[in-house]
Amino acid sequence: MFNKVLVANRGEIALRIIRACRELGVASVAVYSEADVDSMHVQLADEAVCIGPGPSKDSYLKPDRIIAAAEVTGADAIHPGYGFLSENARFVEICESCNIKFIGPSAEVIRKMGDKNTARETALANGVPVTPGSEGIVESAEHGLELAREIGFPVMIKATAGGGGRGMRPCMDEESFVDLYNQASQEAIQCFNNGDCYLEKLVLRPHHIEIQVLGDTHGHFVQLGERDCSMQRRNQKIIEECPSPLISDELRQQMAEASVSLISAIGYENAGTIEYLVDEKAENFYFMEMNTRIQVEHPVTEEVMGCELIKEQVRIAAGESISDHVLKQNPRGHSIECRINAEDPYNNFCPSPGTIKLWYTPGGKGVRVDTHVYSGYTVPPYYDSMIAKLIVTAATRDIAIKRMKRALSEFTIEGIKTTIPFQQEIIDHPDFINGEYGIEWVADYIEERGY
Repeated sequence: MFNKVLVANRGEIALRIIRACRELGVASVAVYSEADVDSMHVQLADEAVCIGPGPSKDSYLKPDRIIAAAEVTGADAIHPGYGFLSENARFVEICESCNIKFIGPSAEVIRKMGDKNTARETALANGVPVTPGSEGIVESAEHGLELAREIGFPVMIKATAGGGGRGMRPCMDEESFVDLYNQASQEAIQCFNNGDCYLEKLVLRPHHIEIQVLGDTHGHFVQLGERDCSMQRRNQKIIEECPSPLISDELRQQMAEASVSLISAIGYENAGTIEYLVDEKAENFYFMEMNTRIQVEHPVTEEVMGCELIKEQVRIAAGESISDHVLKQNPRGHSIECRINAEDPYNNFCPSPGTIKLWYTPGGKGVRVDTHVYSGYTVPPYYDSMIAKLIVTAATRDIAIKRMKRALSEFTIEGIKTTIPFQQEIIDHPDFINGEYGIEWVADYIEERGY
């Protein structure tokens, strides 16, 4: 096992990793920007090192400063969390060159599965269903238009290096294709310094289902069930649940087998998530992409599967086997997560940074809150707006929904706007209660209500 792990992240995920390390008997090092000096992860880590000014590009996205912090504190491993450098293959190579273990997959696998076009080809080669699309990178907007005509509209234009909804544009007809292609490519250049794009047939009114996977160096490759992440706005998830209320046991088994087949074929090590589109009638599924890191929504899997994924990540990276109780998983109950964001849902979800005057979190049986926030904390303007994750778990989905309603009503935050009122509306809507929603539901609802 490691002696000391540096956490190359911030916010609730940094705190989550620090807590896992403490329970494993491993010392932790927090890195932080000047804007995060008062963040909870800085206060609870065994050591903390400031790595630069507030903006991410000057701190959390600086590999040299993170490596320097690891070396000066004697950390022998780095956990990247999610976002920032978590899927940066070059950063993994830098860690290796400095004899520091990166808690995640190899640089080679990150490159293979992080490039969406290569990942798609890998999935296809291993018998995982994919949507019809271009064979390789599109050479230009004009070339893309020719291919789109062959595939048949509508199509989805995707940046091969994209993520988090960046570099993606749905295109319904020929007339708008060139403009949308150029928009996707330019956005990808700005976000990822890579404007290459490819095309996929657009599956209308789909559901977003993802499978949690784990692999170790002892030949164990397992899946830990699915999460339904269809409740999203502009490709950013709002509510997630496990298991999905939509898919059948037969489809669930097919997706599980396909996922294990894929990670076995590539020799995947550590935690990852394979994302699929499921058609409107939940009869077919198609590989979308793989995230080679822990996901924001991993707690719903933990609650249903009775495991701790961050601990498994650390143990696997240290050369240990996946825990026996994880290999012999025993799913139970239903779990729902709401991402609490510092945004005004009734003003186009405008970010709402500022000082929190009152912070009261809900409690009781089956209620979990993952957060780094407290009364008096100032939410900085530089980062993702998520300030907490509210997770509820119960024996059935119906009880979980009622528990989430109760928990949301107890959650009191004053001083900033949050998404809680909007999530209360969703949880109370008949479509959510009946499990009848896809990835377009939120956009349709917002348009209908005129928010």
